Amino acid sequence: MTSSTTELRRREDTDLPARLAKSAATEQGAFLQTEHFDLWLTERWLANAFRVERIPFADLDLWYTEAGTGNIRHQSGKFFTVEGLKVDTATRSWSQPIIRQPEVGMLGILVKEFNGVLHCLMQAKMEPGNPNLLQLSPTVQATKSNYTRVHKGAKVKYLEYFAEGAQRGRVIVDVLQSEHGSWFYRKSNRNIVVEVTEDVPADDDFVWLTLGQVNALLHRDNLVNMDSRTVLSCLPAPGYAEPATEFQAALLASRDPHAGALSATPDVLSWFTGQRADHDIDVSRVPLGEVPGWIRTEDEICREDGKFFRCVAVRAIAGNREVTSWTQPLFEQHGRGVAAFIVKQFAGVLHVLVHARLEGGFLDTVELGPTVQCVPGNYHDAERPPFLDHVLSAEKSRIHYSTVHSEEGGRFLDTESDYLVVEADESFPTDVPPQYAWVTVGQLTDLLRHGRYVNVQARTLVAALNALG
Repeated sequence: MTSSTTELRRREDTDLPARLAKSAATEQGAFLQTEHFDLWLTERWLANAFRVERIPFADLDLWYTEAGTGNIRHQSGKFFTVEGLKVDTATRSWSQPIIRQPEVGMLGILVKEFNGVLHCLMQAKMEPGNPNLLQLSPTVQATKSNYTRVHKGAKVKYLEYFAEGAQRGRVIVDVLQSEHGSWFYRKSNRNIVVEVTEDVPADDDFVWLTLGQVNALLHRDNLVNMDSRTVLSCLPAPGYAEPATEFQAALLASRDPHAGALSATPDVLSWFTGQRADHDIDVSRVPLGEVPGWIRTEDEICREDGKFFRCVAVRAIAGNREVTSWTQPLFEQHGRGVAAFIVKQFAGVLHVLVHARLEGGFLDTVELGPTVQCVPGNYHDAERPPFLDHVLSAEKSRIHYSTVHSEEGGRFLDTESDYLVVEADESFPTDVPPQYAWVTVGQLTDLLRHGRYVNVQARTLVAALNALG
């Protein structure tokens, strides 16, 4: 009989939820007082030159319109292309421009304990599409073309902590997640959180913040960018604290795996798998110049009726980017969107109403989205999405979260949505249409350990729920 010296490790870090809860409860960091954050951000703004201006497509540098297709491409063959997409489902068909970016992006947050409290290394990063240009981003936010330096610019700071085979810490989260399925063709980003113990000084434009500080900033309009929000949503559910309100008690119970749920997790997974299996969809890439119902002028590609979105071009200057001046196409949404979770308590446990949502750019047909996700101005009264009016007419006392967030500023120009968490009133039905389901926050967090289950708008709302207590 042979003996083994193999050492087994714990399958789960049982201490992590309590450490996350402690960080979330710490509202002042070891390096920056929360009330001084605005001053720090202003200093970063003043230390760099930022400017964005609209330009005609003809003035795009290193980009060109491909003969024969009308597709917009970069001369390097990298970064992304703007193409056309044709989508056919059992109930409707449409065509549209789409961004095709086959490479996987890197979204990484570095965490480290200071004075016994986890802090996140966050970056003040300029993106040309951000409404206020400068927002709080992850430690690393880069496409493969960026971090392999196709642009011949400076290297991406702190990349060595996240690059494959070079990670210098303990991985807490590492999962591929989709981006906007309405505007990206099968795009994924690697969402990764790495904890380090070594000394990691914060470079210019970077700051160590507790989760409590980041959560406080999540309540402010257009401040924490989409890439930060998606990575934060993928963290394990924090441990439990003493609730201050009935709503917080129901939210904490919703994260507790022992508190129960309307549907067991295998039933939720079975419902979701059925939704994916039952949706027949045929998606094909087509030349941008042949997308019906869309017109191209010198400075925009838009629908004939002006709805949904358009493609434009910009010139950007940013003194703190790897390349300090460049041009690129961007998508611009027509009007402000609404992304909302309707929530309801069942036996003291908060449940979220999720929607199995089909979008043309998803790799796996449908993902779980918010209860409501739309731009209201795009719809006539008879076409309005389910539950939109319930969200828009909610009494103030039932709105637990309401913040304007912009979408990814590297691809979308001034594209904002009202992100809302709305508690259902007594008249709201428990029985919902088959493409909707009630799940707990804990069940949703567990699903986020898997790629392409929960869409990017719903992930922002998970981060919002975590910021509520």
